[in-house]
Amino acid sequence: MTNGPDGLRCMLMRGGTSKGAYVLAEDLPAEEEARAELLLRVMGSPDPRQIDGLGGAHPLTSKVAVVSASDDPAADVDYLFLQVGVERPEVSDRQNCGNLLAGVGPFAVERGLVAAGDPETSVRIRMRNTGDLATATFATPDGRVAYDGATEISGVPGTAAPVVIEFRQSDRPLLPTGRVRDDLDGTPVTCVDNGMPTVLIAASALDVVGDEDPAELEKDRRLAGRLREIRLAAGELMGLGDVSGTTVPKLSLLAPPAHGGAVMTRTFIPVRCHTSIGVLGAASVAAGLRVAGGLGEEIAQLPVGQGLLRIEHPTGFLDVESVIEDGTAGGAPVARRTAVVRTARKIFDGTVFPRPA
Repeated sequence: MTNGPDGLRCMLMRGGTSKGAYVLAEDLPAEEEARAELLLRVMGSPDPRQIDGLGGAHPLTSKVAVVSASDDPAADVDYLFLQVGVERPEVSDRQNCGNLLAGVGPFAVERGLVAAGDPETSVRIRMRNTGDLATATFATPDGRVAYDGATEISGVPGTAAPVVIEFRQSDRPLLPTGRVRDDLDGTPVTCVDNGMPTVLIAASALDVVGDEDPAELEKDRRLAGRLREIRLAAGELMGLGDVSGTTVPKLSLLAPPAHGGAVMTRTFIPVRCHTSIGVLGAASVAAGLRVAGGLGEEIAQLPVGQGLLRIEHPTGFLDVESVIEDGTAGGAPVARRTAVVRTARKIFDGTVFPRPA
């Protein structure tokens, strides 16, 4: 740990529709418990307002990206995502975050882990939470990261420079249960993992329309109880074990599209309704829609052929390029290509002073 006792070198960045603290692994304690204790104080947790730290009182703004040079020949840097609890003193590494992923490449260049090219740079990233690989490509004119640009993404005001993220094919099965559909206590679902373990559920099966405001859905205690039951059962079925203390698998309610996209979604993490949708969650939804016989077959409106799918969410849409093929000898389907366009922005770079222990 290279920082003094009174401060931690940190860059606050917006990545996609999330915001978090980006730090070098070498600047944090090596011991997991000590690292978690420090990050809770950095983010101001546990406290519903996170008034005494960097956190923004919501899971989407209480995140940390830990970045280091990679020893994997297939990657330039390693990225460990940590979800910091807001009201509970928890720091979890049991999931990825595809939104903060958008800032990892620029951060790696800013910190000198990767040399910038001109006019653009591609950074190969190993996501330590799962071992998956992705490549982020972004503009670096004159060898400097460009954050200004004309790309607009839903859920973020204004425009910024694009970050194109392509995910490499995972070794994990696209359908963790080995089936295109499962029945969880009378509710049909499709369980899919294209970077994020996700359970697809027809909104109508839970007696909601699927286009409600997130705050309205969060107030529905009956819905929250049913979602909890489904998530716990799905966790066991997907090989994740007891998920009562984690935020995976994600649950995505599907409804017919309202704005010309492929499908309308409402995603829960785990009972808070996402104001948009996570990148990896959207990648899993898109792949799930492509699976023949899956739950989305009678809900989604898919364009002809493979390629771009527009996933609608509470504040707009997210476009995912998703190509699914049958496995060899007619085996289980596999995701051959997944790519998204995100943006990221550096908010501050300096020293954060954690709340006293």
